[in-house]
Amino acid sequence: MVCRTDGASARCFYNSSAMYQALRTSLLSSALCWDADSVRSYQVLFDKLDTNKDGKVDVAELRVGLKAMGIFRHGAAQKIVSSGGQNNDGSLDFNEFTKYLKDHEKKLLLTFKSLDRNNDGHIDATEIQQALAELGIHVSREDAQTILQSMDIDGTMTVDWNEFREHFLLYPAYNLEEIIRYWKHSSVLDIGDSLSIPDEFTEEEKRSDEWWKQLVAGAVAGAVSRTGTAPLDRLKVFMQVHSSAANKISLIGGFRQMIVEGGLTSLWRGNGINVLKIAPETAFKFMAYEQYKKLLTSEGTKIETHKRFMAGSMAGATAQTAIYPMEVLKTRLTLRKTGQYAGMFDCAKKILRKEGVIAFYKGYIPNLIGIIPYAGIDLAVYETLKNTWLSHHTKDSANPGVLVLLGCGTISCTCGQLASYPLALIRTRMQAQASLDVSDQPSMSSLLRTIVAKDGFFGLYRGILPNFMKVIPAVSISYVVYEYMKTGLGLSK
Repeated sequence: MVCRTDGASARCFYNSSAMYQALRTSLLSSALCWDADSVRSYQVLFDKLDTNKDGKVDVAELRVGLKAMGIFRHGAAQKIVSSGGQNNDGSLDFNEFTKYLKDHEKKLLLTFKSLDRNNDGHIDATEIQQALAELGIHVSREDAQTILQSMDIDGTMTVDWNEFREHFLLYPAYNLEEIIRYWKHSSVLDIGDSLSIPDEFTEEEKRSDEWWKQLVAGAVAGAVSRTGTAPLDRLKVFMQVHSSAANKISLIGGFRQMIVEGGLTSLWRGNGINVLKIAPETAFKFMAYEQYKKLLTSEGTKIETHKRFMAGSMAGATAQTAIYPMEVLKTRLTLRKTGQYAGMFDCAKKILRKEGVIAFYKGYIPNLIGIIPYAGIDLAVYETLKNTWLSHHTKDSANPGVLVLLGCGTISCTCGQLASYPLALIRTRMQAQASLDVSDQPSMSSLLRTIVAKDGFFGLYRGILPNFMKVIPAVSISYVVYEYMKTGLGLSK
């Protein structure tokens, strides 16, 4: 089956020639007439593909077999061999072939159950329409039936598990990008600390206008989320800078001090620039991430987790370098006293005049170092939770649901914060202390030693309680706003 998306509709074509059907039946049908786990069924298929009978199926042999089944996708044979091969010899022996098929079938079964909405063991045209609509691809009833016919062997106009498995068994893409979309680690999970891995978009999304709509939806969701949790964010910064063993500041005490000094609206100080920096940071991060992915991966191959982490970390570092002066302004505006600055531009002008350009990069080094543990642990925990859930709780569907998605994102962000928080605290202290005399400005290492000496190890976690308190509401608010924005922009119906 070959699919092409044109605008809002997708039309699928399939080769129904007698030769195609005969070759496909010869290669697959006879091989899969037993139970899916039968070693003998895999052996029959392996023997048919192994045309030179050397006990291995190489890329050339697999390419011939795939073409016989109507799979003409460029690089498909190479992808299967690369995925299933363990000794990098460019071919698959029977054990490697069997392991690849068993793993692939597990993924196919999840997709089949997700497509089978009424759980009757068959997929019909309506269910195909619904699944494609969720991916933003709207097809007519006739197009859905055409897709169905390409998989339907017995002419019933429905597809059961055996037909679905037979059609996609040696197709390197095991679904309609469904699981990828369900598990997208997107900017919807915005907690105000933008160090995480950027959004990823499929080639189809990049060719359409969906990518920028999703970025806009994520930016608006982040703006609303940050505004809603701004009092907790300001309290965190306030405690990071002013709280110590000698001057302990509680949650209630911190809020009281800020309200007494500047009134209720003072709880939102620094929020304006915190919202303004979302757009440029997102743009820099997205563009840099795409370029780093191209440098780290071969064309046409899927980016691996560790390379995704490397690309994400470098993209985060690039974005932070570009917008870091805004981070310094945000800290200064958050901590300002009533009447100290007339606004963002007044703050920037006074810093530049009194302290020079270098003041806008105070705390840059600990901020840069903090990206690695945050992004790495955030991604590792998220991937681990995702794979664990898929392994143990996918009996009926590959769709994890909203609660699982939010839970994984919240836990991974929290773990990332635990690892990087001491560096974030030092960064904030350096940003705040940049107005001191040069002789009084501590370096990163001396500030670290001073904090530990005076307040102990846990002094490095001052202000983490309000930071944790904002995670769940921030994620929840951003998710709800993101869904409304997607509907408004036409990304979902």
